[in-house]
Amino acid sequence: MKTIAFLGSPRKAGNTELLLNQAVRGIESAGGTVRTFNLNLMNIRPCQDCGGCEKTGACIIEDDMRDIYGEIRTADRIILASPIFFFGLSAQSKILVDRCQSFWCEKYLLKKPIPEGPHGRKGLLVLVGGMKKEIGVECGDASAKAFFRTISVKEHSVISFLGVDAKGAIEQHPTALGDAFEAGRKLVST
Repeated sequence: MKTIAFLGSPRKAGNTELLLNQAVRGIESAGGTVRTFNLNLMNIRPCQDCGGCEKTGACIIEDDMRDIYGEIRTADRIILASPIFFFGLSAQSKILVDRCQSFWCEKYLLKKPIPEGPHGRKGLLVLVGGMKKEIGVECGDASAKAFFRTISVKEHSVISFLGVDAKGAIEQHPTALGDAFEAGRKLVST
């Protein structure tokens, strides 16, 4: 079973990364491996809404998304981890989501969805933010749901933690790290 993860936080060793690391540990405890992409360190341009992918399902922009497209196609499990910024996904996460417009064209215009594969396709969304209002989680999950469904991930679970802002503060949360570990383990359990 192939698992990939996208770290959408610009903060090195911040709350989002700490949570993602625990989810990865949970997957590894179940015998799985994970390839993680640190989106902040990658050369990914925003979608230009140029229409270049409408007839082929392939994006015409040449950048680090080339590798990501192939990984998304062949993954059984996909994790998106993002801080909540202004009630939504981070810019790093949103660029990834927007650049999957080519998959949308492939699935909905060309009628060629990504096959489910032998293990099916499932996702996990990890969100953390300083605000205490649920709307950040709701808005972030709405974008993530569109992303997951576009890449033929029919179901995803969400773990979220609000009121956590300072770098490393997630470590003081009574259940967060354990919850993330368990979410990772559960993601790859059959």
